[in-house]
Amino acid sequence: MPGSLNLISAKLRRTLSLLPYFPRTLGLVRHAAPGWTVAWVVLLAVQGLLPVATVTLTRSVVDSLVPVLRRGATWQTLRPTLLPLGLMAAVMLVGGVLRSAAGWVRATLSELVQDHIRTLIHRKSVEVDLAYYDLPDYFDHLHRAQSEASFRPMMLLENLGSMLQHGITLVAMVAVLLRYGVWLPAALLVSTLPAFFVLLHHRLRLYRWRLLATAPERRSWYFDWLLTARQPAAELRLLDLGGHFQSAYQAVRKQLRGERRKLARDQGLAEAAASACGLLVTACAALWMVWRTTQQQTSLGDLALFFQAFNQGQGLAGSLLASVGEAYSNSLFLADLFAFLSLDRKVVDQDHALPAPSPPTQGIALDKVTFRYPGSKRAALQDFSLAIPAGQITAVVGRNGAGKSTLVKLLCRLYDPDAGSLQIDGVDLRQMRLREIRRLVTVLMQEPVQYSATVAENIALGDLDAAPGKAAIDKAIDEAGAREIVTRLPEGDSTLLGKWFAGGNDLSVGEWQRIALARAFQRRAPVIILDEPTSAMDPWAEADWLARFRALAQGRTALIITHRFTTAMYADRIHVMDEGRVIESGGHAELLAKGGAYARAWQRQMRAGGV
Repeated sequence: MPGSLNLISAKLRRTLSLLPYFPRTLGLVRHAAPGWTVAWVVLLAVQGLLPVATVTLTRSVVDSLVPVLRRGATWQTLRPTLLPLGLMAAVMLVGGVLRSAAGWVRATLSELVQDHIRTLIHRKSVEVDLAYYDLPDYFDHLHRAQSEASFRPMMLLENLGSMLQHGITLVAMVAVLLRYGVWLPAALLVSTLPAFFVLLHHRLRLYRWRLLATAPERRSWYFDWLLTARQPAAELRLLDLGGHFQSAYQAVRKQLRGERRKLARDQGLAEAAASACGLLVTACAALWMVWRTTQQQTSLGDLALFFQAFNQGQGLAGSLLASVGEAYSNSLFLADLFAFLSLDRKVVDQDHALPAPSPPTQGIALDKVTFRYPGSKRAALQDFSLAIPAGQITAVVGRNGAGKSTLVKLLCRLYDPDAGSLQIDGVDLRQMRLREIRRLVTVLMQEPVQYSATVAENIALGDLDAAPGKAAIDKAIDEAGAREIVTRLPEGDSTLLGKWFAGGNDLSVGEWQRIALARAFQRRAPVIILDEPTSAMDPWAEADWLARFRALAQGRTALIITHRFTTAMYADRIHVMDEGRVIESGGHAELLAKGGAYARAWQRQMRAGGV
């Protein structure tokens, strides 16, 4: 017995600890649709009173029928029955209308709340530091927020609405039953408690299982993506990997199904035992009322009222406690939503942040920078120093994994270094306004995004604030060397790209890269950062584009990250990186004359065909 009391006490404490999520959830709902929320609550409250009116009128109808049964059906005996019957019909009609209205309000409110929550998730996903995307735990949080928490607030609101409606009805039913004895409402409550605690216990078990199942569930989603997405489709066929990933998917799903089936079985057995206990209490109460009626202590109308009130009261109490259990369960999942929405940012503006110099007049400098990606023990950069003079083209070359692309992310302040500093004109980036730093640069990432939009829209995304017109977009197309590509498309720069939507036209990797270059050039920023800008170009296209790039970059500060020495040779100054450090610096001819790492790599690349 003490153990059971401790278990009940622990569950109650756990439930009370979740109460703060109720007002936060109501705040979300109210913010999403204030008027609809009020209308829904009013409709629920009115519906909560209607069953009590029905039960009370039932007693009047039954008692008015007793003279009919004794003296026969005449106008005089039937007339007292007409008013309560008419009122019952009116109550039923009003109930049907209110249910329809509540259903309409609920559907509208649900859509508004889901869209609002999805907006909050999208806003947080875009807002959080890029460092979160290096952590599997972040994706677990995001997965639960996307798959569960986006609709849980509405479910919790429905639970609270159900508690309001059923609570009003139950209080009224208890008041009706009190006239027959205090112990009847007590019996009503006792008959539902076993089912309530079973529900509470298994809701907590389900939540804990969902936490543990997040990683396997995400793995099943990944296998599903591999089997259905376009990107891996060709390789799956060439390597005959379909069966392998189907088996992997089925293995994960079998594990999840087995665990879920065991939870459902345990809950079903416990609920059956709880129902038996409730039925025993109900039988005792019913026998007592029948005995009182046979002793003429109560009328047939009282007996009919009791059966309706107790039966409905038991159903209401069960529904009310079930709603509490559902609210408890939904609050557990809402803890994940609010945890996700509360993720902190570290890459933020300092108080009294300074404006970023535009354009830089001295240049960009990295001074003894050390940086590790979240969760990694290996330093991507270690005591790294580098100078990028203003108004010149600087190239950074090196093998894959040398830390070149990390430079891009640090210079755009997508991350902050663990040690050392990055400076523009001698001022640390962390002292400048973040938005101005990112407006200062235009970037071509190593793996640019392929937006399923028209050519013109793809390029305009480079600077939406400027609202570029056709002349500006044409100029960016020409600067990127993409004119021939756009001319071949069926509708020119109005052609829809990608295969996500009907009528879309796909491009080769190199053609997508040219469109991304045009998008980068559309942003007329004084600093240009290009990460592997020619990786998908053939040698002829590379030479043509690089010759024009020097003219394009005239008077601007440019940094090119590349592993192709035929690209780096066009730079004013070249830095060779290896394992997070600069090992050589100089011009192309100077580095060849040194006969060091750059010269050896140049010779190997030339023998391999210039790539």
